[in-house]
Amino acid sequence: MLGSTHGTLTTDFRARVEACGETPRTAVHSTTAPANGDAAELDVSGRPLHSDVPDLDRFFRPESVAVIGASDADGRPNTGITRQLIAWAGRVGARIHPVHPTRATVFGLPCHASVADLPEQVDLAVLLVSDPVPVIEQLADTKVKFAVAFASGFAETGAAGAAAQARLTTAVQRSGLRLLGPNTNLNAFEEFREDLDGPAIALITQSGHQGRPVYTLQELGIRLSHWAPTGNEADLETSDFISYFAEQPEVGAIACYVEGLKDGRQFLLAADRAARNGVPVVAVKVGRTETGARTAASHTGKLTGADTVVDAAMRQFGVIRVDGLDELQDTAALLARARPPRADGVVVYSISGGTGAHFSDLATEAGLTLPTLSAAKQQELHQWIPDYLGVANPIDNGGHPVGDWRGRKIIDAILADPSVGVLICPITGPFPPMSDKLAQDLVDAAEATDKLVCVIWGSPIGTEEAYRTTLLGSSRVATFRTFGNCITAVRAYLGHHRFTASYRSPFDDAPRTPSPSFRKAQALMRPGQQLSEHAAKQLLRAYGIRVPREQLVTSAAAAVRAAGLVGYPVVMKASGPQLGHKTELGLVKIGLTSASQIRDAYRELTDIARYENIPLDGVLVCQMVERGVEMVVGVTQDDLFGPTVTVGLGGVLVEVLHDAAVRVPPFGEDQARHMLTELRGHPLLEGVRGAPPADVDALVEVILRVQRMALELGDVLSELDINPLMVLPRGQGAVALDALAICR
Repeated sequence: MLGSTHGTLTTDFRARVEACGETPRTAVHSTTAPANGDAAELDVSGRPLHSDVPDLDRFFRPESVAVIGASDADGRPNTGITRQLIAWAGRVGARIHPVHPTRATVFGLPCHASVADLPEQVDLAVLLVSDPVPVIEQLADTKVKFAVAFASGFAETGAAGAAAQARLTTAVQRSGLRLLGPNTNLNAFEEFREDLDGPAIALITQSGHQGRPVYTLQELGIRLSHWAPTGNEADLETSDFISYFAEQPEVGAIACYVEGLKDGRQFLLAADRAARNGVPVVAVKVGRTETGARTAASHTGKLTGADTVVDAAMRQFGVIRVDGLDELQDTAALLARARPPRADGVVVYSISGGTGAHFSDLATEAGLTLPTLSAAKQQELHQWIPDYLGVANPIDNGGHPVGDWRGRKIIDAILADPSVGVLICPITGPFPPMSDKLAQDLVDAAEATDKLVCVIWGSPIGTEEAYRTTLLGSSRVATFRTFGNCITAVRAYLGHHRFTASYRSPFDDAPRTPSPSFRKAQALMRPGQQLSEHAAKQLLRAYGIRVPREQLVTSAAAAVRAAGLVGYPVVMKASGPQLGHKTELGLVKIGLTSASQIRDAYRELTDIARYENIPLDGVLVCQMVERGVEMVVGVTQDDLFGPTVTVGLGGVLVEVLHDAAVRVPPFGEDQARHMLTELRGHPLLEGVRGAPPADVDALVEVILRVQRMALELGDVLSELDINPLMVLPRGQGAVALDALAICR
């Protein structure tokens, strides 16, 4: 049995982690983003910890606009665009200046021959030209703040287009202006309804047409404040608009359609800003079926695909990922307008036992909490509902009470229960006049409470008065057309408020300076090479991660002496810089208990290595560690986000079980613990079939130390794989039995 080197995550944890150079997170809840003066601050990996919020006020509300390539000629594409821009400028109160080399006027407005002839410095230049680069260079001298390039034929077309976009990006950077596009459209200049009130949705789409369902929510009375069609993102990107919208007081939720992220760290910083401000971000991110496969020698590299990392990063920073555009519109609409929940409990109320049971099954499976109402509350409900009907939750009223005065009494009684935060009433089809009365009662009750009331109107027609006028006419009732969208939105609503209530930005406490471990680790790195197990374990030791007692030997006699020092029984393993999965090659011998077994094992290991032409730096004689849960903890490099940390069930079946969770540094202890609860095999850590609970605190400590390693060695460490990490019974620590490290 190994002696314990692990204590609780209190004073002892702080002391040991600080000895490794890391300051543990404190319980400070950060509510405001750092000042822009800190924007250049970097973490120990050289990545920014803060980013400036772009001032896009003059983009969305310019005082003056230049239209380069304006036209009023019949049949010209630019003519329709010019007409729409003139109308938009009139709505926002902007002066518009057409620019065309051969026209004196455009739609009756004075037309200027070139950018140099503009009568004033403009806020926004709209480029209706096929090659925007020369115009960007001309605009640099006019100090214009923003430009929009509609032209296509850039990165979306292949290598030549990507090169053209690179030239455009360079021109923009030299000019000092900010560019939307190329390959964008007119969505930013749509007409938004001014007669709607309440918190608004701000919309970001890389493909303009994909934003149409959210835009049309205005016809249902839901306000839209901005639309940013980012296109190819040569300059302004999704992250810029998230950061900006998160600071706008009228924005209640940000809805995004994302095809690809331009900069992983900037996206995380933008999501962090939204989380600090409590602004929900709902996103469709395409690419779930992309495998993200890459050649990797480690188990960890095979566990983590590109979309897995994106998904984890979004959850880590509170971005709500949905699959469909219908889910995007319904979830964003609910989050924008609903008040914070008073409780997490969901009550299902229906006029049909079958409907209530069906919906309750789906809601419970999705993770919503449906509390059983108290006996006193059930007795109260039975004043108006027949005794033979169930009212514990779901509540079945049998139908008739909704047609008279009892209907409102029931709804009010449900909402008065302190365990109830959300009331959901699925109406699978209209049954006037009772469904009309039910809809009105739900609206009236919603207006009188600060709790969330949701209705699912299941009629495929959608023209009924109760739906079109009564339900959609209320800003306090959230109305859905499907069970699935309602459950998705309510789960997101409750999850968002739980997340933001306890959110602490990991960027505030991210390490800025290297730890003492970093210098030790640097000496072990071998650029472009895979380290031997012995060297990889030295790397772990440098970061305070426990490994077994072991010695590296180069003779059978030395192996026997080492076994005596380590203590029988022992494990013997070949150690070399080209060895990955040793078990498959027969290069691991376990449970050796005598000198003769040691000598025989040494000869067999070296013979196999010689036959397989595998160079060795020696044979490891290791302490044998049993009685624990085998886990894997590792580091891989993601093209978008940089180093990532993965934890999962370990051992020889790690790639078969494929049970892993991933996070993008920086993250704190809370996220490390959440990683473990995401694992299907998490019950193993709690103790099953008589096994004692595992030392989860020790496992969390290893995850955090590996994260520090990933941050500090990200430029030189391509992959790290600790497998198995034996997590011993509670209070006894965790031991890295094997390790693989590949240098960049």
